[in-house]
Amino acid sequence: QVQLVESGGGLVQAGGSLRLSCAASGGAASRLAMGWFRRAPGKEREFVARINLSGDTPNYADSVLGRFTISRDNTKNTIFLQMNSLKPDDTAVYYCHADRIIFTRPGPGSGYWGQGTQVTVSS
Repeated sequence: QVQLVESGGGLVQAGGSLRLSCAASGGAASRLAMGWFRRAPGKEREFVARINLSGDTPNYADSVLGRFTISRDNTKNTIFLQMNSLKPDDTAVYYCHADRIIFTRPGPGSGYWGQGTQVTVSS
């Protein structure tokens, strides 16, 4: 079983920055691709970014491309999401996800999920 623990959320003004972290432990944590998703109030969960096991192939949603950067430190089984130029529309609960393959629309019960961390961007 893999456990994912997110941290780094908070309240920030528009234009500001935050850095999220997700630490993976247990089971096959060191052999999984990982990614970030978010769910805004009243909206469906959406893909934000993903990164492969080696960390050399990041991929982003169009809405965050050029503003967010995903990275991973395999020595610590941790991924990061550096979020710059934040907008009020980025307000959401951000979830870490791990699986053999990260699909932009994961099926029900697929892979592993963290508990989420709240990001609030004020205008």
